[in-house]
Amino acid sequence: MSDNKIHVYLMPGMAANATIFENIKLPEDKFKIHTLEWFVPEKGMSLVDYAEKMCKKILQPNPVLLGVSFGGMLVQEMAKLIPVHKVIVVSSVKNKHELPKRMIFAKYTKVHKLLPTGLVNNVELLAKYAFGETVTKRLHLYEKYLSIRDKYYIDWSIDQIVNWNQEVPLKNTVHIQGDRDAVFPIANIKDCIPVKNGTHTMIIHRARWFNEHLPTIILE
Repeated sequence: MSDNKIHVYLMPGMAANATIFENIKLPEDKFKIHTLEWFVPEKGMSLVDYAEKMCKKILQPNPVLLGVSFGGMLVQEMAKLIPVHKVIVVSSVKNKHELPKRMIFAKYTKVHKLLPTGLVNNVELLAKYAFGETVTKRLHLYEKYLSIRDKYYIDWSIDQIVNWNQEVPLKNTVHIQGDRDAVFPIANIKDCIPVKNGTHTMIIHRARWFNEHLPTIILE
């Protein structure tokens, strides 16, 4: 059955689940929101393989793919495999040149392999990896948002991020970035829509901004 709505698929960031989008609302006469969830990758799976498997969850033609942080990298890989209406990346990067120096350093030194990811059940530590924030106040919230605690998945994700090789941004990509993002500093990023006082978790804390601006961004 065909409807005239634009289907928007939302992909959360590393270790996060779709509840990070719980306050994102789009006009229901024009848009239909779908959420995607991370799964633990098979051994030896590349990001391209992972994207291919995730594409099987896209059931409507020509969707909008919106990804946050590492999810933003994933939706860009997915957009190389299926036709999409638009790609929107939030709190993320569009190519390897936008990665911060510490991640480029990690790629060549493999220092990221020394991270104590075995402690992923420590929510404070997981929040530091996933959100770039030291969390003390809202720990219960972060326990709700960060539900993917598998060590293999976390190790794999960090490795895919630091080794992401995309050279140039894909066409039809819109980049929304907070000017206070501690994980992917806006200073490294070109051609984005800046969000004043937006942090790496602005999809949660600045949902009103997204609800106001996303319909226009999608329809442009």
